[in-house]
Amino acid sequence: MSYVLEAQGITKVFPGVKALDNVSFNLKKGEVHALLGENGAGKSTMMKIFSGVHKCEAGKIFVNGKEVEIDSPRKSMDLGIGIIYQELNLCQHLTVAQNIFLGREITKGMRVDRKKLEEKAKEILEMMGTDIKPSERVSNLSVSKQQMVEIAKALSQNIDILIMDEPTSSLSEREIDGLFKVIDKLKADGKSIIYISHKLDELKRITDRVTVFRDGKFIDSFYFKDSTMDEIISKMVGREISDQFPRKEVKRGKKIFEVKNFTNDGLVHDINFDLYEGEILGISGIVGSGRTELAKSIFGSIGKPVGEIIVEGKKVTINTPEDAIKNGIVYIPEDRKKEGLAVKMSVAENFSLPLLDEISTKFLKKIKRKELKEKSNDMIQKMRIKTPTLDTKVKTLSGGNQQKIVIGKWLLKNPKIIILDEPTRGIDVNAKVEIYGLMNALKENGIGVIMISSELPELLGITDRIMIMNSGEIKHIVDTLSTTQEEIMSYST
Repeated sequence: MSYVLEAQGITKVFPGVKALDNVSFNLKKGEVHALLGENGAGKSTMMKIFSGVHKCEAGKIFVNGKEVEIDSPRKSMDLGIGIIYQELNLCQHLTVAQNIFLGREITKGMRVDRKKLEEKAKEILEMMGTDIKPSERVSNLSVSKQQMVEIAKALSQNIDILIMDEPTSSLSEREIDGLFKVIDKLKADGKSIIYISHKLDELKRITDRVTVFRDGKFIDSFYFKDSTMDEIISKMVGREISDQFPRKEVKRGKKIFEVKNFTNDGLVHDINFDLYEGEILGISGIVGSGRTELAKSIFGSIGKPVGEIIVEGKKVTINTPEDAIKNGIVYIPEDRKKEGLAVKMSVAENFSLPLLDEISTKFLKKIKRKELKEKSNDMIQKMRIKTPTLDTKVKTLSGGNQQKIVIGKWLLKNPKIIILDEPTRGIDVNAKVEIYGLMNALKENGIGVIMISSELPELLGITDRIMIMNSGEIKHIVDTLSTTQEEIMSYST
């Protein structure tokens, strides 16, 4: 059988690690082929080889049966391969239309034909079922809408093969439905799609075949309809995971956190809720409901909110994140690479950032290296962070390990309340279970946990109560064990 894309015996080595070890992969015309595996399995490395970002040390690549050498992104594009990366790659100061056709502008004489550019962009955006305006500056868009622009940019190219790396990580259910309709249309037009996702429940909606990588090696390839979800997970992690949502029942303690009559103009309005020791409070709502805005308002990082915040019975004033941290409140952001980490710095340096006052000498303000090393190693052990050394650059680690570092550095501050914004986004199933285990441990230690998530199964699987938001307001608060996805969605919409 001839394939539109085939890789044989691909090997890729980075300093100190073999990212891909003699792996194979193939793609048929008009199919969606899911490439699955844990963080660090080699999925993204394989895609970067197909897209010309990396060059392999060994192996062959064929496009439509002909052996090719993909030595640059331009060569990949010329071969009809397009890619949508998990990390956004947009020019924030340009418009949506300008981003979609960047480097391929439609001109009129010596000038860019902005009208034609926006007309073409509008066609693509409407096909995707989104209401984004082509003339809108990208910096004004939410993360989810910027993700849709990335997808539109890829679709605007004359491609036969489209690689999607976590395309739905920032999308609402409505936007995901729109994307899947686009995928169905692309399949009908004979386009082929490689689909990478940690949201395994999505696969049944669009996937034809599945290939699993683990630790840089090819494990198996099969038709999705011939396997169960448990079998797929087992192949990904090398063992069975008996409980994806390991809920731990803890006796609820005293009230440790309360928000009263809390408003931040244009963001959230008249917010009232409380949180108890040993409780995980989930926050649900569609994209744009105000979940992240509420978290950041409480943390003092956006706007000028009014209202009361009470920690352990004492009213506190929070105007800045520093005020929040001093009062025992920490916030783990949704975008870990942009807001949670200094990715070009080392593991130890990232751990040091919240602790500079505590681990610096009094007069010369020099970091106490021994103390930092001890604290970092202790947290690495507690969080089961996989890193070659403390000096390893954070950008080289998998998404799951990066997320553990973001959480771990704030746990070094011994918080009373921890707000986790999409803590399992973009990480594999095994790392998710470890994050849930960590949340249970925080719960057992009497720490109040607030968890924002777009994934209803995980909210229903791990929280004690769920607060449902819509249009910047709380619509309802439900006990997790006595509610359903349908009830939550009804309040959300």
